[in-house]
Amino acid sequence: MGEAEAAAVENVAGNLGFKDGDLIQEFGYDEDVDFDLRDDIEDLTGSELLTEDDHDVVDAAILWWRDGDGDLVDTLVDAQTTLAPGGVVWLLTPKSGRDGYVPASDVQEAAPTAGLHVTTSAGVSSDWSANRLVSKRTNK
Repeated sequence: MGEAEAAAVENVAGNLGFKDGDLIQEFGYDEDVDFDLRDDIEDLTGSELLTEDDHDVVDAAILWWRDGDGDLVDTLVDAQTTLAPGGVVWLLTPKSGRDGYVPASDVQEAAPTAGLHVTTSAGVSSDWSANRLVSKRTNK
């Protein structure tokens, strides 16, 4: 990997707080996910993303979520099952105007019910936005 390419990986995945050695579990994988972002995360952390079926304790979870995917609260609770104390859930939703767009109000409503609160929102690609969710118990 060239220096410029490494810097680009650091910018996107690094802005999400991921670092070398982190274990990241992925939920909601489908053919519409941002494969460049996934690759960037794997390159930065040095390991493949774990699947929903893995039971290792993880540093963070990424959750690809689209309107119509089911119950967001249930999925957010599931995403915390293997999350280490102080771990973060990044909820990735399609941007406004894209298929599967999820209104911010849906996220703001679901997060507290799942024991989480939104701390940061960011655009991570041309099609996806990210919301950083942390446990209300950790207050980080």
